[in-house]
Amino acid sequence: MELTRRHLLSFVPATALLTAVSPAPTAHAAKEVMTAGPSQLLTNAIAIYAGTPESNSRPEVAAKVTAMDNTARTWLTALDRAGAGELFAGLPLGTSDPNLSASYQHLYEIALAYRRPGPASDLQGNEQVRARIAEKLGWLHDNYYGDQSKGYYGNWFHWEIGISTYVSKTLALIDAPTDLITRYVASMDAYLRNGKDGDVDLDSRFHTGANLVDITANRVLQGALLNDDTRIRKALQDQFTVFATVDPYNLQHGVTDGYYADGSFIQHASVAYTGSYGKGLLSRVVQTVKVLAGTEYAQSDDLVGVVQGWVEHGFAPLIFEGWMMEIVKGRAVSRTTTGYADVAVIVEAIVDLADYATGDDAARLKSFAKFTAQPTINPNSFASPVSIARFADLKADPSIVPADLNPAASTTAFNAMDRTVHRRSGYAFALSRNSERISKYEYMSGENLMPWFQGDGAHYLYLAGQDQAQSFGIDYFTTVSPYALAGVTAPVETRKSIPELYGTAYYDNPALGFTASSESQNTYVYFPVGTNAYSGGATLDAYGAVGWVQSDDFAYASRDVLPDDFVVYKNASATKSWFLLDDEIVVLAAGVRDADRAVTTTLDTRIAGPSDPVTITGVRRDGQAWSGAGTVDPQWLRYTNGSVAVGYHFLQPTQLAVDLQSVTRSRRVVRTSNPDTAVTKQVFALTTSQPAGAARSLAYTLVPNATESVLRSYQHGRIRLLSNTTKLQAIEHLGLRLTTANTFTPGVHHLAGVAVDGPASLIIRRETGSVQVAVSDPTTQRDTITLHLQAQYLKPAAPVDGVRVTRTVTGTRLTFSTRHTYGRSLAIKLLPAW
Repeated sequence: MELTRRHLLSFVPATALLTAVSPAPTAHAAKEVMTAGPSQLLTNAIAIYAGTPESNSRPEVAAKVTAMDNTARTWLTALDRAGAGELFAGLPLGTSDPNLSASYQHLYEIALAYRRPGPASDLQGNEQVRARIAEKLGWLHDNYYGDQSKGYYGNWFHWEIGISTYVSKTLALIDAPTDLITRYVASMDAYLRNGKDGDVDLDSRFHTGANLVDITANRVLQGALLNDDTRIRKALQDQFTVFATVDPYNLQHGVTDGYYADGSFIQHASVAYTGSYGKGLLSRVVQTVKVLAGTEYAQSDDLVGVVQGWVEHGFAPLIFEGWMMEIVKGRAVSRTTTGYADVAVIVEAIVDLADYATGDDAARLKSFAKFTAQPTINPNSFASPVSIARFADLKADPSIVPADLNPAASTTAFNAMDRTVHRRSGYAFALSRNSERISKYEYMSGENLMPWFQGDGAHYLYLAGQDQAQSFGIDYFTTVSPYALAGVTAPVETRKSIPELYGTAYYDNPALGFTASSESQNTYVYFPVGTNAYSGGATLDAYGAVGWVQSDDFAYASRDVLPDDFVVYKNASATKSWFLLDDEIVVLAAGVRDADRAVTTTLDTRIAGPSDPVTITGVRRDGQAWSGAGTVDPQWLRYTNGSVAVGYHFLQPTQLAVDLQSVTRSRRVVRTSNPDTAVTKQVFALTTSQPAGAARSLAYTLVPNATESVLRSYQHGRIRLLSNTTKLQAIEHLGLRLTTANTFTPGVHHLAGVAVDGPASLIIRRETGSVQVAVSDPTTQRDTITLHLQAQYLKPAAPVDGVRVTRTVTGTRLTFSTRHTYGRSLAIKLLPAW
């Protein structure tokens, strides 16, 4: 469900203090609801964190309860062993904001064991433990938090969100005395320095998306602790703005962060972030739904529908066999948590959301949760014991049949964040790009140290049945060269990470506006956008065309205005297309070159365990069999690792280097705080190189799950290369009767029987008795695109908004209104006019 700002305000009253209320209950229920105010919010929140007597007595929750108790005992021991300037042993305080935040986290974890209901323990309800938590909260406030002149060093997140989250929850769990609550709330307000007068500022670039939800959720809880109705309602008013669909042509408060109509999620202004910040936002929003349940602040059913829309259109396409795809994780790709753990957070939110949905909506959510969770999700990782119990009930219910929300065949164009996902029953192909709208990568705080090409056409091919943790995730980025990610064209050079360049985790030059959280840091260091407009493409049913022009990043383009010691890197040039079909992905590249440096293009890279049975076989262009590693000009190649197979068929002569080598590196090479754990993988790389100044083109197919017989069948011409230049890239698939093209330059471009004015992306499929046409504007800047089907007199099967069909002397002209479509495809079905 798309929720516009107008729709949002239609059910959130436009008063100074807004609240969304449920449909009118019965008189008896209304009395109950109206008497359930801030105290019920606290009761609901505590049930989320610590569980209920019913949930915690369940055998499925026993491991979670035991873990709570064990964690608390660990930190109580560390509390006893603390030295001078420490609350917990090993966490010195005074200059380290992560240590201060961790200290508050550990007090919260002790408080969980104190407050949790269920099986008795020596910590449960222990007044000495409660008193000790309260005392230590006071000690931290007096010595390391309450003095504003000594605080707010390091990362703003700890001071405005992280510490406030742990403190607010801990105060609730221990029924803290009023004076402790008021002292802390006053300080938490004072540390909201990116806000306005100690409150949220919707015009602040820090108070957007997931960050805004975190801040406002904390403030709801603080309002409940203070019994402050005004604070609660203002926090909800601010949080509800997150539910509104972002309209890129009518931004509110200048904010680009949030969910878009096509399912995209952006955080940090220009980073594709569904799999990290997006999942955090989903989890926190669903917690808000649960906290408000049964109170006078309860949300409108429309909000539940909005969140379900996020799940169905934003999250589901990015989950493959329980794994969150790498293309939407920003700097989080360098963390050791797996894509399965990412999805566990989402499954928990879905399980809880399903309890607030109704009818078919609830059934779809429950079926998807059951489908997604097996067998890779560990429910003990859920934040709430209640969610674990709900999930156990769901799994045990035979009437809930596991079902994917994704069709077996689909192409999802996340145009607003320059991402595309193509799915078939045996594989999923995920593609990451950039533009002047979307960042090339994200680096920050020593995370994702070598990110430079992650948004430069990098792809990830997930195969059914494989353990994605062994094929992707942290070990992929650890062992694969950052210059040789699958799909990437990179100049041959050695780049340095930010800490190597500047000796700190950021470029430190306050005199010129470069501080750790400055806009300059964001723009030029942390997540620079590209400088190209063309990124996107058309979809038609389950087929897709994607085009992209490789560019320099904004930092290099701005080098003349940057300080002399600021290091920038120039990119190579290329124009690329990906045509997404049934059995294959066809990849074209033209204008691949660099005037001053050699260039390497990596057609694919895969990793395997050190003892996995990897083989590479194929047939050379002269028809001779070939296997192993080395240099070859192939008709086709096939990579296998046990039951996993990927094929490569070449539409034009291509001299390739086939490499398989054992690589051992520490996970710390991609993130400074990772454990210094050595990882060994076999790394398969399929690359082609060219000298400085040379220009070349490439045309090949990726064939997931390919057999030798399938690869041999391509020599019969099932795919025809129509054009591969920097102006026009196009193919025809004879079996599918499908023609697809990307035009990159202005003017009329001609294919067989088709003329289209560029730039544009198009797919034409001819079926018996009809023709389907889809067109999009990958630049997002055109008002109309015109396509002429020559010598064909056609009429629309049904009218389509934004598409005008005109009969001409020489055929049929289609005019597509692409103004304000933000790359969305317009499709029409045509019938013979006679």
